[in-house]
Amino acid sequence: MRCPFCKANNDRVIDSRSSTDAFVIRRRRECLECGRRFTTYEKIEETPLRVVKKDGSREKFERRKILGGMLKACEKRPISIVDLDEITRRIEEKVGEKFDKEVPAKFIGQQVMRELKKLDQVAYVRFASVYRDFQVLDDFVEEVEKARRKPGRGKRKAGEKA
Repeated sequence: MRCPFCKANNDRVIDSRSSTDAFVIRRRRECLECGRRFTTYEKIEETPLRVVKKDGSREKFERRKILGGMLKACEKRPISIVDLDEITRRIEEKVGEKFDKEVPAKFIGQQVMRELKKLDQVAYVRFASVYRDFQVLDDFVEEVEKARRKPGRGKRKAGEKA
């Protein structure tokens, strides 16, 4: 490892520690030329996962986009960011288990809708309206009626707090 201070390629590892999720190793190193210490991080190089959009285009999978979409759907709803972060983690885990290189955007959207339906029906309908591209009021009515027929645990009465 090249020293960031003197650029020498002569160092020793002083300490190594795994991160809490055990996917990254933190190493403290000491340059044997200049004596200064620096930290490096080692992780497995993975092939970046790509999302295949409806139009066939591809883009890098980004966790923050899933969370961002749910945050919009849950705006002014009694839902904690901790719950949304946990949902995002579960979706990311499912994507990682099921797909190696490419994941259809449709799969991600379906997972988000399934999770939101269990958490909060209003957030679910909001997300569905964007995801399914509702064009007329009947689209909303149909989705609300479906949600009423199959209630999730996110069912709350008006004025009730979580």
